[in-house]
Amino acid sequence: MEYSVYAPVTAALRAKLQDTWLHDFVVQYQAIRRRVMRRSEGEAFLLRRYSRIHGKPLNLTNPQTFTEKMFWRMVTWNRGDMAVRFRQLADKYAVRAHVASTVGKEYLTKLLWHGDDPRAIPFDRLPAEYVIKPSHAAGQVIIVKGQADRDEIIRTVSGWLASDYYWHGRESQYYGIPPRILIEEYLTNEGGSPPFDYKVYCFNGKPEQIMVRNHTHDICPFFDTTWNFLDFSDEIGAVRPWVPKPANLDEMLALAAKLSVGFGYVRLDFYNVKGRVYFGEFTFTPAAGIIRYDPEFWDLKLGEKWDLSLDR
Repeated sequence: MEYSVYAPVTAALRAKLQDTWLHDFVVQYQAIRRRVMRRSEGEAFLLRRYSRIHGKPLNLTNPQTFTEKMFWRMVTWNRGDMAVRFRQLADKYAVRAHVASTVGKEYLTKLLWHGDDPRAIPFDRLPAEYVIKPSHAAGQVIIVKGQADRDEIIRTVSGWLASDYYWHGRESQYYGIPPRILIEEYLTNEGGSPPFDYKVYCFNGKPEQIMVRNHTHDICPFFDTTWNFLDFSDEIGAVRPWVPKPANLDEMLALAAKLSVGFGYVRLDFYNVKGRVYFGEFTFTPAAGIIRYDPEFWDLKLGEKWDLSLDR
């Protein structure tokens, strides 16, 4: 819950104050208070979230399960104990240089444009299909196919640029990332369908399992590294159909292993399109920690794989 000094003020009075010095004062006060209280309020937010999801307090002193360790990571990072590399790798623009130097630029999707002024987007020079996303957030994307609604795009991306994604779920790796807009090529399979998203769960530099997502995010089957179906999910009631083993699985796993070196846990996302593998992103706190394993024993099973000393 966010608090505001405007809380007891009626909507009519707020409207009257809109263009006065008092309104400006209150806005500045709120911004300063938010920054000053960020860590303490962020920790309280995360502890409440864990308790609400799992029905028990978070074990911060000796976390054992995957979800306990995930929230331990988020709480610890929120306290300020986070290596700079996590923020750099969460930055969808900055991470491109790291991927290029670690595994090769051929695994990057083509960057058509980037900048911090939506009005400068070169719509007339872009192809018929492309993807727009912010550098400093997750789950925000515009897919353009055909004629673009330029005014709506500018309004949407302006909102992205004006916000700090940290406040959505207190994921500290996003706090302070320089906001940029990226426009990338739109990847499709033969026939024009969107590709699957292969999410490789890596523990201590070793790929362990792969979750498959479609573009509508309504399936999430898990497989091991030899493509045996795993009978669990990370959300109750998830749809988990069998999907074919991708042709370039070994290549994806090799890339994931190389990119995940030095991390107790990280998820590496890839696309496999027309015989080529493309890097998607580093994910350090999936779903901002909103995860419930079904069956529940998988929470401990995966937690045992995560060496927290690499976070420290």
